[in-house]
Amino acid sequence: MDTDIYAYAFEPIFKERIWGGRNLERFFAKRLPADVKIGESWELADLPEDKSCIANGPLAGMTLAEAIERYGAAITGKTGYDPPFPLLIKLLDANDVLSVQVHPDAETCKRMQRGAPKTECWYIIAAEPGAIIYKGLIAGTTRKAFAAAVRDGTCERYLNKVAVRPGECHFLPAGTCHAIGAGLLIAEIQQPSDTTYRVFDWNRVDSTTGQGRELHIDAAMESIHFDSSGDDLSVRTMGRLVSAEAFTIDKGHQMPGCEVLLSPGKMKVVIFITGAGHMAANETVQVEFRKGDAVLVPASFAGVMSFSQDSEYLTVTV
Repeated sequence: MDTDIYAYAFEPIFKERIWGGRNLERFFAKRLPADVKIGESWELADLPEDKSCIANGPLAGMTLAEAIERYGAAITGKTGYDPPFPLLIKLLDANDVLSVQVHPDAETCKRMQRGAPKTECWYIIAAEPGAIIYKGLIAGTTRKAFAAAVRDGTCERYLNKVAVRPGECHFLPAGTCHAIGAGLLIAEIQQPSDTTYRVFDWNRVDSTTGQGRELHIDAAMESIHFDSSGDDLSVRTMGRLVSAEAFTIDKGHQMPGCEVLLSPGKMKVVIFITGAGHMAANETVQVEFRKGDAVLVPASFAGVMSFSQDSEYLTVTV
């Protein structure tokens, strides 16, 4: 195996958010900038303005995009790789409710001639008592009724409110109107797009600017799927969590001393929710991992994942 083909860890990219806090520091020991509300830690990204850098091994300091440009097929398992990297992976700290928003699907992007599609899912890591998410619209909600409610600030009554618990995975295909409630720590797995259309932001004002955040009501109304409801969306807690065109997600749980064989074939990303351990090939440790890490395992990598602590993890395959 080429010594440059190994399991890659990445430097997180922190995002200040009006609804953020410090839980990424408390839960995962992330080294957050001081005195800033951090809402998002981008663990794996390949967008024009945000590109993850490899944190370990011979390629440390190289961006994910640069590594794939050099070792394309060995990492992705595909010839003729077309960037960007097909996943965007984040950890979210929601100390306050997020805006009501929607991401467009491919057909809407083509029709509007802008944006990039984004299907996503939320894995609930921690939840305060009574924590909720808003997941889709209530069955029977019409475009006309929802538009009127957006204008008069009462759109919450049309949102499908769902109580959540740690260990749940909620799937949100593109076109789903949604919002994350307060008191949640979430792993978010999604297509590589930052196209977000806010439809309502709870009349919130940014303390630093004195202004409300920009809304995108017309684009949001064009993007929402009014022919489906929150009742149609899955929630799973074990095994195969998501099986979608964009990605699949499987949940694993291993005890200390256990090992999992990593066979070559498909590129995957392993997100560690709890625990610690390492990945190795040819009896050489390639990367040590702990909770809060996302590790890219190249398609041509052959090795072993060993656990030193009780560990829960998500394996994302594209």
